[in-house]
Amino acid sequence: MTQFNYSAAAELFPGKNIHRPQTSRYRRFSSAAEAVRYVIEDMPTELVRSSILEVEEQRFDGAQIRGLYDAEAFPLARMALA
Repeated sequence: MTQFNYSAAAELFPGKNIHRPQTSRYRRFSSAAEAVRYVIEDMPTELVRSSILEVEEQRFDGAQIRGLYDAEAFPLARMALA
C-alpha cells in the first residue's frame, strides 16, 4: 500500500445489515485516523466488512480499513484488548 494520509478528511459509507434496521449512516470525519478508529472500535462488527471509507479519492473496504488500523503508522491510541 502506498503512503496513507491519516490526517486527510474522510467519508464513511457504512455497510448494511439485512437483519437489523440501519444503525449507522454516512459520516464525515476531519481525519482518516478518526474514521478508521470509529469503524474498528465503534461500529457493529457485521457492518465493517461491507463499509467503504473514502480518503483523497481512494476507497477502502472493511478488510483494508482493518489493515489501516493495525498498521504501525496508525497515529491514534488503540482500544485496549479485554
